[in-house]
Parts: sequence; structure tokens; C-alpha cells
Amino acid sequence: MNILEFSLLVWVGSFTAGLIGALTGLGGGVVIVPLLTSVFGVDIRYAVGASLVSVIATSLGAASTYIKQGYTNLRLGMFLEVATVVGAIVGALVATKVSVKALTIILAIVLLYSAYLSQQPKLEEPENESEDNLASYLQLGGAYPTPSGLIPYQVHSVPGGFLVMFIAGITSGLLGIGSGAFKVLAMDNVMRIPFKVSTTTSNFMIGVTGAASAGVYLARGYIDPGLSMPVMLGVLPGAFLGARILVGAKTQVLRLIFGFVLVAMALKMVYNSVIGV
Repeated sequence: MNILEFSLLVWVGSFTAGLIGALTGLGGGVVIVPLLTSVFGVDIRYAVGASLVSVIATSLGAASTYIKQGYTNLRLGMFLEVATVVGAIVGALVATKVSVKALTIILAIVLLYSAYLSQQPKLEEPENESEDNLASYLQLGGAYPTPSGLIPYQVHSVPGGFLVMFIAGITSGLLGIGSGAFKVLAMDNVMRIPFKVSTTTSNFMIGVTGAASAGVYLARGYIDPGLSMPVMLGVLPGAFLGARILVGAKTQVLRLIFGFVLVAMALKMVYNSVIGV
């Protein structure tokens, strides 16, 4: 396989990753890292470096569309980014000290959990409960557009969501996957906000989280322009397309397929790192 063929195949895989990442809010890095390591045989640290670049591109591609459409909760996203940025820097520093095999096993576990999370029922409409005092004080609630007009929603369990976001940041810096799975967990399951709001806010946040840890990988020499460029050029149009599709899309079938793909990639990575060694 020559360089042109390699770059073209990476572009196709990255485009698909960006599309799926924007639709699910899990981030294209969930697909990019195992794709590069399992299919193309790229060292996981360089795969993580390229993935962080793609995560930033995914966020730029999807977030601008979501903000214009009124889905993204900017105030909530910026508040939670305090936790994810600190966690991302910690995770990136730890990653340079951890063995490749350990990183691979951790990533496989996160993939399996992401597959499980992608199949869980999501909150489509806001719950009729009063928000907690901290959320009220910080004015984190909002409203999102529907065919019948704006629907207000409340934010719950701010401390719990903040803690999960810190873990999400560590995961992003450690594995370069954007940690969308944990962001969705924090906003959907802990803070109990509507699905489309959590998905769009997650896409807005992953770019900031990725940028915080990308600097560490760049300084350590783990971001290869020859690999990162086709990844970024594929993810960006995929993210734009996914953002446009999400508004009126029913993603149940996509989530089912996505879950199967994640499980297959996780099992292959475990096999390569443990049994195949």
C-alpha cells in the first residue's frame, strides 16, 4: 500500500467517524483510534495524537451548526469545560508514562462501555422537575427548538455532572477519543437534560477538551502531520453532514450499528494486545 492509498483509506474511515461522532455525540475519536491501531497498525500514541486533531475538527464542524440552530447550551458547556480541561491535561501527562498495552486495554474497556451507553434509552423530552439550587444560581437551564416551539428544560445534579466531566477529561487526554461517552453520561443520565441538547453540547465541548490535551502530545512529538491531515480532512465534512442530519433524524438504527462496531473493535484490540502478542 502506497502513501496515496493509505491516505485515501484513512480519509474514508475518518469521514465515517466524523459522521457517526456528530450524530451520536460520542465523538469521532471513539472510531478513529481503534481504526488506526487495529486496521492500519498505527502506534496507539500517534493514533491518539491524530484523533485529538480530529476531535477538534469534529467539534468545529458540528458545533457551529448546532449553535446557530439553538440546541447547544453554551453556558452549561463552558461551565463543565472547567472540569474537562483540567482532566484532559492530567490524562495527557499520564498517557506519556503508561505502556502501549495498558492504553490499549483501557481503550477497549471504554469502547465496550460506549457501546453499552449508546444502546440506552435517552431522555427526549425534559422532565417536569425543578432544577437544583446550584443550577438555578448559575442559570444553567435553557430551552431548545422543536416544531411546536421552544421547550424549556432544567439542569439537575450539577456536582455529580461536574465530577463525571472531570473523568471525561482524563479519558480524553489519555485515549484521545473526545470522551463523548462520558459527556453524554453526565448530561443525559446524571444532569437529566434532553438528548439533543446533551448531544449538541457534547460536540461543542469535545473540541476544547481535545485542544487542552493536544498540546501535550504535540510537545512529545506524537502528532504526525502526514497522519493527522487526512484524518482531519475526513472528519470535518463528516461532522458537518452529521450535524445537518441530526436535527430531524431518528438515530436508533445508527446507535445499534454503532454499538456493534464498537464491540467488534474492542474485541479485536484485546485480541491483538493480549492473545496476539
